[in-house]
Amino acid sequence: AYWDTRKGGLPVEASTVEVSHRDPVYGAKWLQSKTGTECFSASTDGQPTETLVLDITRKGLLENALGAITLEFETTMPTKFMVGTEQGIVIACNRKAKTPPEKITNTYSGHHGPVYALARNPFYPKIFLTVGDWTARIWSEDTKESSIMWTKYHLSYLTDGCWSTTRPAVFFTTRSDGTLDVWDFLFKQKDPSLSLKVCDEPLSSLCLQDNGRVITCGSKLGTVTLLEISAGLCTLQRNEKTLAAAMFERETRREKILEARQRELRLKERSR
Repeated sequence: AYWDTRKGGLPVEASTVEVSHRDPVYGAKWLQSKTGTECFSASTDGQPTETLVLDITRKGLLENALGAITLEFETTMPTKFMVGTEQGIVIACNRKAKTPPEKITNTYSGHHGPVYALARNPFYPKIFLTVGDWTARIWSEDTKESSIMWTKYHLSYLTDGCWSTTRPAVFFTTRSDGTLDVWDFLFKQKDPSLSLKVCDEPLSSLCLQDNGRVITCGSKLGTVTLLEISAGLCTLQRNEKTLAAAMFERETRREKILEARQRELRLKERSR
């Protein structure tokens, strides 16, 4: 349902029961459209309301469909969107494809459990961040078999994550032990640049203000904590964009070499 605050407290329009989700809706994103009222939605019933069934075998079978947990849509790439699933797989999709099998363009597997966060890098849209199980992972659209970089395995579950809007190699993650981590992968990759114990209960979500200076964390008990980021973690450093681009490019190249080597070994094994 959607509301127009100028027209009172009742919804202006709502989807009918026949074409609505059967499970809770975990994600909704506005789309660019002439009416301004078109949106994506995603649910654990594995079937967004357009007719795309999230069956990665591309047979379109609802019994094979993966459950959607997170949704990504970048307005500068209007034909593409991505779905993070309960099964730890990210599905890349193309809205303009003619047939359902063609709508699923790629899949990325790397998490042991549900993908709780999925976000494209605001500076380099081909690079995206996922959060699931005990890790956050950075992926390149160009490598299918593995993420290009990742955090260490934490002792507690990671629950959400997002990129900095001002620094291309900085991202934020929240944990189920109530901790907020700030990572600066240009500075170090083994540990966060900053870890802050926000509360005793699990943190479940976070949201960064557009200017990159203020972040909010939501907890399982319904508490919202507003935090100000230090200048060092939100001010663009000299040559940072060039250095970050080189780092992502280098790691993508490394993974491609490893993928090619793996394929070569598999072929040798088959021929044996």
